[in-house]
Amino acid sequence: MNRVNHATHLSALLIAIAIGADLFFGDPEWLPHPVRMIGAAIAIGESRLYTGERRIDRRNGRLLTIGIVGLTALVTYLVVTVADRLGASLGAAVAVLLAWTSIAWRGLDDAALEVERALIINDLAAARAALPALVGRDPDALDAGAIARATVESVAENSNDAVIAPLLFLFIAGPVGALVYKAINTLDSMIGYRDQRYVQFGRTAARLDDFASWLPARIAAFSIAGAAELLLGSGRRALAVRARDARKHQSPNAGHPESAMAGALGVQLGGDAIYGGELEPRATLGDAENPITCQSIELSRSILHYATAIALIGFTVGRYVITR
Repeated sequence: MNRVNHATHLSALLIAIAIGADLFFGDPEWLPHPVRMIGAAIAIGESRLYTGERRIDRRNGRLLTIGIVGLTALVTYLVVTVADRLGASLGAAVAVLLAWTSIAWRGLDDAALEVERALIINDLAAARAALPALVGRDPDALDAGAIARATVESVAENSNDAVIAPLLFLFIAGPVGALVYKAINTLDSMIGYRDQRYVQFGRTAARLDDFASWLPARIAAFSIAGAAELLLGSGRRALAVRARDARKHQSPNAGHPESAMAGALGVQLGGDAIYGGELEPRATLGDAENPITCQSIELSRSILHYATAIALIGFTVGRYVITR
């Protein structure tokens, strides 16, 4: 009987254990985190490969992207496979540990909760200080409503990037799949911009992230709609707003969970934002039926939890149906 290679396959039970570890322990400082290592490797690669020459930077950015993704896959595969060879239980434990690091459910919820608590007591300074953990826009230019809006947008977008997409890839290809996705997503978050510096250097990273996130972003949107129906009875509105507004977003993927969340809460998300002191025009998503407040953050967090549970059940059932 062939032994399971935990590098590329985890049972639903082991994935559930990894999720439980994230929920209980979050991202402890003592735990060596592969995503932080990936980020450090990207930074080193950029410092050595970026030249400022468009043609060379497009090639070097492609090389960096391929190298980071390939190295992540290779190291993850080798680490878990060697552990498997030493014992199936050890291999499973190492695989669960790596799977845990690919999920950031607790971290996302905690970051949003910190902003929510600051807004409840009207401590704008604390809310602004907490916001950079969620978004890259300038917090000093934001009032309470804009801070709450940015937080809800981040919960919606990262319901995919931080939770549902890694879970999907865990079910498809185990820790290798999940950490390859995290490498792609980290590349996009670091160099996948359209500004003068990165428009060529980060081109491959951005396109690869668009491809990798295409399916999970849509699953996240439908999961948010399902959660909205269970919690608020607004699932149909979430789906309608997603169908109408998702394509307005500058990202081919982020607009799906964000517009679904806007419809779920009956609020308007998006709109112009300031990044690095520069105004970035953005389309609005949803309708301003309700004001965006700290309660909106609380509801978005609840929707995140329900949506993750819905996606997890869906992935488990889907694997059972496919493999039976």
